[in-house]
Amino acid sequence: MTADPTTAARPRNRKQLIVEAAGRVFSERGYHRASMEEIAAGVGITAAALYRHFPNKYALFAECADVMVDGLVAALDEVPPGAPLTDVFTAVTRVTVAHRASGGLYRWEARYLNRVDRRHLKAKFGRLVVRVDEAVQREYPLPDEGLRAVAALGAIGSIAMHHTSFAQRRAEELLLECALRVAATDPAASRRGARPVELPVRTVPPTRRAEILGAAIPLFARDGFASVTNGQIAEAVGLAPSALYRHYPNKVDILAAACLQAAGLLAQAADQSIHEVSGPHEAVVALAATYVAYCFEHTALNSVAEAELAGLPADLRRPLVLAQREHIAVWEQQLRLARPELDPRRARVLVHAAFGVTVEAGRRLRWQDTPGHRDAVTALVVGALGL
Repeated sequence: MTADPTTAARPRNRKQLIVEAAGRVFSERGYHRASMEEIAAGVGITAAALYRHFPNKYALFAECADVMVDGLVAALDEVPPGAPLTDVFTAVTRVTVAHRASGGLYRWEARYLNRVDRRHLKAKFGRLVVRVDEAVQREYPLPDEGLRAVAALGAIGSIAMHHTSFAQRRAEELLLECALRVAATDPAASRRGARPVELPVRTVPPTRRAEILGAAIPLFARDGFASVTNGQIAEAVGLAPSALYRHYPNKVDILAAACLQAAGLLAQAADQSIHEVSGPHEAVVALAATYVAYCFEHTALNSVAEAELAGLPADLRRPLVLAQREHIAVWEQQLRLARPELDPRRARVLVHAAFGVTVEAGRRLRWQDTPGHRDAVTALVVGALGL
């Protein structure tokens, strides 16, 4: 009996290939903009064939989230108990860099999991953090309630949040060094002589347009842009949904306005922070303190700008991407002046690692905005940058 050639050619690991392709698409385009057809094309199969493995997009999405965190847990399980911190971070870094293209799924897209799956994923990550924190505490015992562990993981995971070209081995080495510096940093160490950061005042004109934007931002941050309806936004400001169109042609224009507001505030704050510093080292520390202050003070706005940028049409996204690159270039320039041994790409990777430290440490602290929390996260960011 002759075997069906289609069946014979089907790879044994097709389900794994589907999950890997889906992880890349979800990470790059976001859950709502990703399509089963695009994922299927990435594997070289039809959408109908894809549905034989997963009944719908959500089931595939949940599988991606599970598989990736399971890979990290499995890598740590291979590290002997009591192993040096370097071995623990090496295991995590190797898996993260290898799956760089799909790692962005976790930072923002995991909010689209249902409550049960999100709780399940959070528990897995919790066990991962506990294991890392045990290793951190063995080498650098400090009562920080896991803050350095999550910050170090944020530095490592930041490689999934940008596209800087880097050889895998070199990326692993750079992120490992960065994570080890974070672990060795005392977040309670005071910044002697440091003045509290005063961000530029955000002037909000008393207009209906500004009121709509102010109501939409926390909704986008909490539920995700795609899940928020015009009706919800209108209800928050006491308008009929049809009345929104007099101020914004459609919902995506509200999102674009939020992202532009975030970019403008951040650029103004960065310029202000380095205006009167005495040298590049001080400039980098000032940039770190300012970025941390911005993230704590404008948490919802920042999360919307970071998480939803990819969902904007190309013509609206382009100026925001340019603003983002200009902001990173300011950091890169000052960091290379402070650390002349760094080439542009290494400096850029470290800048993104600093952003990753801020996000994960801030989340650990539940974004409770206190001077102590700002100083702790700033110390970890400065440590990540090697200053």
